[in-house]
Amino acid sequence: MTVNHPEERKSPTRKHTALPKAQILVEALPWLTRHHGKTVVIKFGGNAMVDEDLKAAFAQDVVFLRHAGLKPVVVHGGGPQISRALDRHGIVSEFKAGLRVTTEDAMDVVRMVLAGQVQRELVGLLNRHGPLAVGLTGEDAHTLTATKHQPEIDGELVDIGRVGQITDIDTGAIEALLADGRIPVVSSIARSQDDHHVYNVNADTAAAALAAALGAETLMVLTDVEGLYEDWPDSDEVISRLTASQLEKLLPELSSGMVPKMEGCLHAVRGGVNTARVIDGRVQHSILLEIFTDEGIGTMVVPDEQGES
Repeated sequence: MTVNHPEERKSPTRKHTALPKAQILVEALPWLTRHHGKTVVIKFGGNAMVDEDLKAAFAQDVVFLRHAGLKPVVVHGGGPQISRALDRHGIVSEFKAGLRVTTEDAMDVVRMVLAGQVQRELVGLLNRHGPLAVGLTGEDAHTLTATKHQPEIDGELVDIGRVGQITDIDTGAIEALLADGRIPVVSSIARSQDDHHVYNVNADTAAAALAAALGAETLMVLTDVEGLYEDWPDSDEVISRLTASQLEKLLPELSSGMVPKMEGCLHAVRGGVNTARVIDGRVQHSILLEIFTDEGIGTMVVPDEQGES
C-alpha cells in the first residue's frame, strides 16, 4: 500500500481541474447580482430555431436564467417553418419592407404553425428541465391587440394583408405566470382591434413592445448575423454599443431584414428598457455569453443618457 506524505497532499501545485469552472462562476457574479429579479425578454428566431443543437442550447440558457433568479419571457416567430408550410399548401411566400405578406389563407397557416407547432416544440424543450414553460399567443387574455399595418415603400402605403401593428398590450397573464415562477412562451399573433380576425405580428416588433410594457431590464434578439455591422458589406466589423439616437440615424441605411430588429431595439430602449441587444443565435449559449461574461457578443443599444454618461 502506498501512503502519500502529508506535505505532498498539501502541495500548492496540485492541479485543480474544476478551477476554471469556479472562475467562470465568479466572473458571472456581478451580472447575476445586477439582473436578479429582473425581466428579460428574448426573441427566439433564426438558425437557433431550426438547428437541433442550437434549440437545445437555447432552452438550457433560458432555464439557467430562470434558476439564476431572472424572469425570462420568450417571444417567437417561425419564419422557416411558416415558409415550408405555405409551400406545402401551395401558397407563395412574399416579403415587402422586411415583413411577410399575409393573405387570409396564409394567416390560417401562420396561426397553425406558430401556435400548434413552433410554440409546442419550444415549450416541450424548456419543460425537459422541469414544469416551467407555459405557451400562449398574443390572442390569449388580450395580451396583444393590433390593427392593420401598412408599411411605406417609396413614399406609398402598401397593403401586405393581415399583418398587424400593435396598438395595445395587456401584460396581466404574463405577469401572473412570472409571479408563479413560470416561463411564458408567446407566439407573435395578435387579436384584431377592429374585427374578429387575428393578425400576424413581426416577432421582433412584438418582443420589443412586450419588453417595454413589462418594464424589462433587457431585450435580446437572436438573429443569424454577429450583430450590426459598421459598414456592411465593405466591413464585417460589428458595432458593439450605440445609443438610441445613433441607431435612429443608421436605420435608413440598414437592410430590410435588419430594420424590424433594430426598430424594435430602438422602441424598447425609448420605452424604458435598459438595454436592447442583437446577438448571434448561431453561437451556442449566446444568451449566457452576452449576459454573464465580460466580453459579451453582438450589438447593444442603450438609451441616450447612458451613452452620454
